Amino acid sequence: MDSNSVRQTFFNFFESKKHTIVASAPMVIKNDPTLMFTNAGMNQFKNIFLGNSKPTDVRVVNTQKCLRVSGKHNDLEEVGHDTYHHTMFEMLGNWSFGDPTRPAGGYFKKEAIEWAWELLTEVYKINKENFYVTVFGGDKSDGIHEDSEAYKYWKNIIPEDRILYGSKKDNFWEMGENGPCGPCSEIHIDIRDKEDKKKINGSELVNNDHPEVIEIWNLVFIEFNRKTDGTLEQLPAKHVDTGMGFERLSMVLQGVKSNYDTDIFQNVIQKISKISDIKYGEKEDTDIAMRVIADHLRAVVFAIADGQLPSNIKAGYVIRRILRRAIRYGYTFLDLHEPFINELVPVMVEQMGDVYPEIKSQKDLIRKVITEEEIAFLRTLSLGIKKFEQYLKVNPESKKIDGAFAFELFDTYGFPVDLTRLIAKEKGWDVDMQGFNKGLEAQKNRSRKAAQKNMEDWVVLNDKIKTTEFVGYEKLETEAEIIRYRKITEKNKEFYQIVLDKTPFYAESGGQVGDKGLLIKGDQKIQVEDVQKENELIIHFTKKLPEDINGKFKATVNSQKRLNTVNNHSATHLMHAALRKILGDHVEQKGSLVNENHLRFDFSHYSKLTDDELAQIEKLVNEKIRENIPISEKRNVLMADAIEMGAMALFGEKYDDTVRVITFDEKYSVELCTGTHVAATGQIGFFKIISEGAIAAGIRRIEAITSEKAEQFINEQVGIVNELKSIFKSQKDVVKGVQSLMEQKAQLQKQIESLQGDKAQSLKSDLLKQIEKIGNINFLAVKVDLDNNTIRDFAFKMDKEVENLFLVLGSDIDGKAGLTIKISDSLVKEKGLNASNIIREIAKEINGGGGGQPHFATAGGKNSSGLQKAFDKAKDMIK
Repeated sequence: MDSNSVRQTFFNFFESKKHTIVASAPMVIKNDPTLMFTNAGMNQFKNIFLGNSKPTDVRVVNTQKCLRVSGKHNDLEEVGHDTYHHTMFEMLGNWSFGDPTRPAGGYFKKEAIEWAWELLTEVYKINKENFYVTVFGGDKSDGIHEDSEAYKYWKNIIPEDRILYGSKKDNFWEMGENGPCGPCSEIHIDIRDKEDKKKINGSELVNNDHPEVIEIWNLVFIEFNRKTDGTLEQLPAKHVDTGMGFERLSMVLQGVKSNYDTDIFQNVIQKISKISDIKYGEKEDTDIAMRVIADHLRAVVFAIADGQLPSNIKAGYVIRRILRRAIRYGYTFLDLHEPFINELVPVMVEQMGDVYPEIKSQKDLIRKVITEEEIAFLRTLSLGIKKFEQYLKVNPESKKIDGAFAFELFDTYGFPVDLTRLIAKEKGWDVDMQGFNKGLEAQKNRSRKAAQKNMEDWVVLNDKIKTTEFVGYEKLETEAEIIRYRKITEKNKEFYQIVLDKTPFYAESGGQVGDKGLLIKGDQKIQVEDVQKENELIIHFTKKLPEDINGKFKATVNSQKRLNTVNNHSATHLMHAALRKILGDHVEQKGSLVNENHLRFDFSHYSKLTDDELAQIEKLVNEKIRENIPISEKRNVLMADAIEMGAMALFGEKYDDTVRVITFDEKYSVELCTGTHVAATGQIGFFKIISEGAIAAGIRRIEAITSEKAEQFINEQVGIVNELKSIFKSQKDVVKGVQSLMEQKAQLQKQIESLQGDKAQSLKSDLLKQIEKIGNINFLAVKVDLDNNTIRDFAFKMDKEVENLFLVLGSDIDGKAGLTIKISDSLVKEKGLNASNIIREIAKEINGGGGGQPHFATAGGKNSSGLQKAFDKAKDMIK
């Protein structure tokens, strides 16, 4: 059974059990501050478990794209080294939401267990004798007894010697440190050969990391809520949450012993084999490399398709790290020193593009982004190797790489420590891993400290109201009461999160920032600093609580901030439509930010926009503003109907069954949007682009302003032009006047450089006489009256004329002290002298700092009177 049939059979089975098939949520999470990535199938249903939203369907089935590379769920180091762990994987799941108002529609342990067994043994026809199951054995610290109910149902299906009690670690599932949780029952499969099964019973290998006795399906019975003090309380409704590894199931059904031997991965692995000219299955280290690359390719492709580009922060950093890990394995073990991972994208699209159309439609963008990342990191690897070899030359007798240097390579240059160890081993060296780990732990401690956050339990004032009614589309002010609050401590600062029964405050979403404003009761005014959405709750951030938290408050939005924000948001819609009309339909939104000051819009396009294109975009947007087009807003529109209306659904966004459609002229701009907007486009006033540039391969960014900010910008530019006119009074054409002045400046600069060069030439003969011999080093330290560019040229010319030169030049330009060190390459190689290290030390005498390379370095400082002391210290350091 090929993998696509495996997936479809799962869907068909649960459809027959009255489940509704739902689409996978994006792998990259954008509107949940508690998670960067979907790491379990339940993430998209979390709000239902928390009781913050009601399910549309009580029974659902899906396959969910998941990523596990950080935090509690982190499989990164096992990937490729074993046969069944992955970074990105698919989780097949069936769900029952215990809606108390519709108990007949849901189910719990009995049905979940019986249906799992029916699917595996009667539909997929897997040998019943290969299975073992685990149930929760209880936990005294939580005061929970063993799950005798699940045991009873399993006993009716499978021999009791195949039912094992599991620990809290293995058989009690928790969403996080607090929140919904419950016992689980795992289904394990033994795919060992008959001879191996005779040697040892499979029950002894369950949950012991045996590659052929593995968990295949986890049936979670969510019935508790873990409070922040660690205690458990019963949930008002019980839920079923199951997760089966699609890759593992495919492995079992295809009769192979490794996930990587299934059709899910083999096409990609064979392509890697062809590119590298190395056969898969012959050597362990090259096999591991191919598996790692095939796995990581999947994670990166789907992340980019979901709108997450590699970067240096948060989710983007994780994706960059995964991609670089794949590049490094190819570089080290497959001898692939040129970009190659991008060549694998078409194979991945061919394999999975029909099931996940987002990767097919964005194939070209994904390839360009990966190619750019490959080029950049291969350059970094090359630089790291050069620094490594330089270190070996400077420390020839050591035979051990200093841990601090290994950490510097890792932290500053992104050079993996395992690559450092590999190269060191080839040279007969070792790496001080204790020193490296010390630096790594210090970095982790800094990160932990920065991220430290203490969150208390919600104090519920009204348990009858679960969610907030948002009235902010129509009103900027309303009466409201607090239904729950909690205290947060972060970075030694305290603040509060408040949930109201009704609010006019817009919570940050879809690129639009949250509102600010006030909660007013009598004489007391509580400032609302920000508004966010978390688990379907609209959360108002305040620095303090009202003295009396009960009763009615007046919730008032800062109207000026909201007005400026809606101007920018509506202008974003007009600009998006203009981009598609002027540049083409390939333009797709890849990110946005809308606040009261400006708008930022990221979009797919492969070349820099010309001045004419930017002018056309501005012109079209301003025409639409002057037309004063009234907004057409439709709420609770079925998704299919919205698409029929011409609205674009963005890949990487999770949409509800019904959506809100914002239209400014149905022939011009129709978009799905939850944000706030102008009543008519004329309110925007004026639109002005202030910057355009690339942020990644195939991704451009435009920043623009509207209304008062645009007016202010234009006035400032006119002011500059008027000021220039007053300077060039006799010049009719100001532009020509500036160009003429620049030409004169360039001519004068050439004259100055010529004079400085002559001055340096005459100085050189005098300085050659002042060189002092220290051993075989020709030492010279002197203050010169030259500019910085001339000093640099002079230093390199001196180095060509004098062998074994150690030159220190000082300067005092406009009261600022400068130091330059030039050391002959022979001294760097033979004596291990390092200009960069030396200048950092002597620059202390001029109250400054600097750096550079072993043979050349510069520094600046505030204390010119310390130049002589710096010269003396440099001399002492080489004696």
